[in-house]
Amino acid sequence: MKIKNLEFKHIAFLAPMAGIADRAFRELCVQYGAAYTVTEMVSSKGLTMGDKKSGELLTLGNEHPCGAQIFGDDPEIMAQAAVKCLEYKPEIIDINMGCPAPKVAMNGGGASLMKNPELAYDITKAVCEAVEIPVTVKIRKGWDDSSVNAVKIAELAEKAGAAAIAVHGRTRVQMYSGSVDYDIIAQVKRAVSVPVIGNGDVTDEQSAAIMLEKTGCDALMIGRGALGNPWVFSQINAYLDECRVLPAPTVTQKMAVMLRHIEKIIEYKGEYTAMREARHHAGYYTKGMRGGAALRKEICTFEHFEQLEELAFRVAKEN
Repeated sequence: MKIKNLEFKHIAFLAPMAGIADRAFRELCVQYGAAYTVTEMVSSKGLTMGDKKSGELLTLGNEHPCGAQIFGDDPEIMAQAAVKCLEYKPEIIDINMGCPAPKVAMNGGGASLMKNPELAYDITKAVCEAVEIPVTVKIRKGWDDSSVNAVKIAELAEKAGAAAIAVHGRTRVQMYSGSVDYDIIAQVKRAVSVPVIGNGDVTDEQSAAIMLEKTGCDALMIGRGALGNPWVFSQINAYLDECRVLPAPTVTQKMAVMLRHIEKIIEYKGEYTAMREARHHAGYYTKGMRGGAALRKEICTFEHFEQLEELAFRVAKEN
């Protein structure tokens, strides 16, 4: 799998997720076999105006190769933001045309660009002309079922210079509900000559194989399936590369990884912020465990990492 001159050892990628795919989580997923990651989305306006938070979101560590994802609705500002991203040394600039969140989509960015193919083309062209590294585009099936236009947007993106296209097989109106539409991803794959990355409902080895078989896509992008489950990348790699099924992690292993994850967040953001983010992450790490609901309620009261450590040891012992 190659995107221009970038070659990837495996084809399981981590999707960009706001509030989730930060530096700590990206590094963790790379350790478990994610071949490529993308930053949380960054506002092009905020970045060009020197917003401190935008710069923090783009700070990279050991998770290379990594893409810097930007969103916005002004071609010139998007181009300026792409140039600004280069200061953080990403391997790829990714344009967000798929975010369904109201605060993004209702303000001209993200998935709203699916409603304006001409603007989507202008933005892609402006960004491609502004930087020398590869530019990719992440799109959805369309805005709603009456305006399914992923193929058209993909063709325009390729024409504008995009080096690869990631397709989430749901419309903006669907958000994350319902089932992914494999056929629309397959249609995009047939319509363009650049690599196509399939996104949506990939949660394990079997769903990864189904995505590849039904769409013919070149790589997979895993989002929610990696939450509390970073080892999904090593499981998918082993299955696709060696036809091998890795054993599921034990509760003890899950708790150890959770602690390592939160420790990294503390290192990068401080304990106060990390322990609040831990409430969200721990909910996924403890999913399906005995007394999981009570555990998650307890975790929401924690202020210090030592409390989480004590709970992790207790959970490992009881399960």
